[in-house]
Amino acid sequence: MRVGIGPTITVATTASAQVQRPGGVLAIAPDADADWLALLPVEDLHRIGPRHAATLKRYGIDRVGLLAVLPPATVRRMIGGTADFMAVDRVWGIDPRPVTPPLQPASATVRHRFPYDIHDGAAARVAPLGLVVQLGAELRRRGQSVRALTFTLPFADGPSWEKTRRMVEPSAHEVDLRLLAYRVKDAAGPQRGRLAGLALRAEDLVTAGQVAEQLSLDAGRQARMVAESAADRIRAKLGPGVIGPAATYRPAS
Repeated sequence: MRVGIGPTITVATTASAQVQRPGGVLAIAPDADADWLALLPVEDLHRIGPRHAATLKRYGIDRVGLLAVLPPATVRRMIGGTADFMAVDRVWGIDPRPVTPPLQPASATVRHRFPYDIHDGAAARVAPLGLVVQLGAELRRRGQSVRALTFTLPFADGPSWEKTRRMVEPSAHEVDLRLLAYRVKDAAGPQRGRLAGLALRAEDLVTAGQVAEQLSLDAGRQARMVAESAADRIRAKLGPGVIGPAATYRPAS
């Protein structure tokens, strides 16, 4: 992926095409976009195709800066009646189209499949912890908090059991997700059958910035929050599976 950053869609899109290698980023300052565009070959401007560029070059217009000084009527006569989009505004980096950020997904689901059907026991107790870690990390990465959790237990010899419970307050912190997830799981009575896996779904998501953070006098909770933040930074740098609770990294006994 190549990333272009600019004050308008036209500038950002044109900049992304100038990035030489995948993973590269090119940022154009708002006060320098017109000068930067002016030096580009005319075919590099966003939405000027090869046919229009060839026509412009026949008239000696080989740079965006030369195109910028032409009256719109002249450009229309050269390349057709649909040239208004490029005639004046866009060659100067002006683009009225709003940048609309994509909507975040309305839910998030993580699943665990046991290598073989099991009865409730140590392995079944550890698996939800791994799901909580995955789900919490994904929600924090998105900048979302969850208001409701749905826990699903697919039994090997029958239909799945599913239950939804609401959080006391929206959260994406592992300590809060873990307490509710285990409370719901224990209410299922999984010892009644063999489990094929587990699933945990976050629903009724809200932007984390809209959630009020309450001060806590619980030193243990604060320490876990600090550790969680450090773990997030490590995952962002080294990958999602490099750090987590010790119980999820070794077979339960």
